[in-house]
Amino acid sequence: MKKMKPKYMQIIDAAVVVIAENGYHQAQVSKIAKQAGVADGTIYLYFKNKEDILISLFEEKMGQFVENIEEKIAGKKSAAEKLLMMIETHFQLLSDDHHMAIVTQLELRQSNKELRLKINDVLKGYLQLIDKIIMEGKESGEFSSSLDVRLSRQMIFGTIDEIVTSWVMSEQKFNLRALAPKVHSLLVNGLVNCQ
Repeated sequence: MKKMKPKYMQIIDAAVVVIAENGYHQAQVSKIAKQAGVADGTIYLYFKNKEDILISLFEEKMGQFVENIEEKIAGKKSAAEKLLMMIETHFQLLSDDHHMAIVTQLELRQSNKELRLKINDVLKGYLQLIDKIIMEGKESGEFSSSLDVRLSRQMIFGTIDEIVTSWVMSEQKFNLRALAPKVHSLLVNGLVNCQ
């Protein structure tokens, strides 16, 4: 019920900005409240504590992220096209939301082990989407039938994730979205010389 209330998303969006600008450990609930334009006590009507805000933030944003990618790949026929669209959408969404890129690539990784485990649970929907694309590619014959789905997923996610982290760390000195076709080509074709 609380997720349906407008202040819930207002607080989530404010938390993204405050955590990105101050770091998770320096992001006080009072700063989040101020950014959201609500009283400090209002935060506790929606969230137990700062950790709950971070987990809820990731659940909401990752849910939107997966929905967005699913919409974009829905019209694509081949697994390779779906993979390209997934990479492009991933890069575009984080390019468009600098604060969210900082939170996902830097701040979430500085949290404690228990919090990271909860975040990994949220990430499952995204990883299942990658699995689905790989399985479709195997079934259609586009991808090798001997592909290890789990290993392939880790390689795809790890590559995408590391490129976004490099982009954030370099203070966006390169066009992230422009790299999508190159990343896709490397993932689909590997390092083989096809002459």
